[in-house]
Amino acid sequence: MTNHSLKRKTQLLQGNEAIVEGALAAGCRFFAGYPITPASEISELFSIRLPQLDGTFIQMEDEIASIGAIIGASLAGVKSMTATSGPGFSLMQENLGFACMAEIPCVIVNVMRGGPSTGLPTLPSQGDVMQARWGTHGDHPIIVLAVSTVRDCFDITVMAFNLSEKYRVPVIILSDEVVAHTRETVILPSSVDLDIIDRAVPTMPPEWYLPYDDNSLGVPPMAAFGTGYHYHVTGLTHDIRGFPTQRPDEINAQIRRLFRKITQGFHEIQKVNTFFIDDAEIAVITYGSVARSARQAVVDARQLGIKAGLLQLVTLFPFPRRAVEAVLKQCKAVLVPEMNMGQISREVKRVNQTTVFIDKYNRIDGQLITPEEIFNRLKIIQSYKGKSDA
Repeated sequence: MTNHSLKRKTQLLQGNEAIVEGALAAGCRFFAGYPITPASEISELFSIRLPQLDGTFIQMEDEIASIGAIIGASLAGVKSMTATSGPGFSLMQENLGFACMAEIPCVIVNVMRGGPSTGLPTLPSQGDVMQARWGTHGDHPIIVLAVSTVRDCFDITVMAFNLSEKYRVPVIILSDEVVAHTRETVILPSSVDLDIIDRAVPTMPPEWYLPYDDNSLGVPPMAAFGTGYHYHVTGLTHDIRGFPTQRPDEINAQIRRLFRKITQGFHEIQKVNTFFIDDAEIAVITYGSVARSARQAVVDARQLGIKAGLLQLVTLFPFPRRAVEAVLKQCKAVLVPEMNMGQISREVKRVNQTTVFIDKYNRIDGQLITPEEIFNRLKIIQSYKGKSDA
């Protein structure tokens, strides 16, 4: 055991607190936000921790200003983050689109609660999945990650910052009220154990710098404002110098590059976790807090002789099609439980190229789907014996 490992200690953290610790470990030094249940603890802890690290915390007047502030801080070269819940996330969509078009790295946490509108402020939901993918207008790629445990909250927040910096994209973390407020004992990794990625910066003289020039990765280096590199930032389609364009060849090249840089990174962006999946005949495909229930349900099913397994989606978008297709080809049935009306189950059905039975189980009443509910559904599916999905 190394010396730095000996210094690690067991901590009792809630999910929101672990997100903060993960962000700080990844190098986040700017947070702007507005209080909202059930995400407020993220802002509260950042207000304490960031000043201790010479970082900046600002409570903004609303969520529109919050995401605008982190975009500005990122342009100045600082790793930046905001956190909110459903109503605030709705307000952020226009600026989220700006960050996509201008290729500005930042991390947005949405601690989901019941909706629409004010909905259920203190109860969990997974109703914002498709909003995370398509909430801002236009055809655009996006990275969306989902947390399930307190340790997930730390690790996936680090992952979110790394992906955001490497690919120059905003990254969305979807949590929910259950994960946010669950307290678990965790041993967090030391900073020397973490691989931290920083954005590529230009190495050429300022007069040679082309802020949106293409390269083999599709990710141009990003100069920080105030370092002598001058360039134009706009939400309009733009040329390689950042100036607005309506030339079809330049528009086509820009939008296709935005997609290509993500497509080329599928191998490290698309992350899933598996549990008893190798010999599974019935798979549960789920994410977030429901994955916690599904894990126990799989254990209970195995004890009954049902060959169940779990595919936990960490990356929701870009949708991990290959991992899902492999499970669909292997299993005779798949169950997709969600705290919504079936948003990821539609994605699973979309990529289904087999005759496998796909079932869904949904709750929209602000209550967590329990292990018993999933277990009972698995027993029902086991009795179907090959019936097709209507």
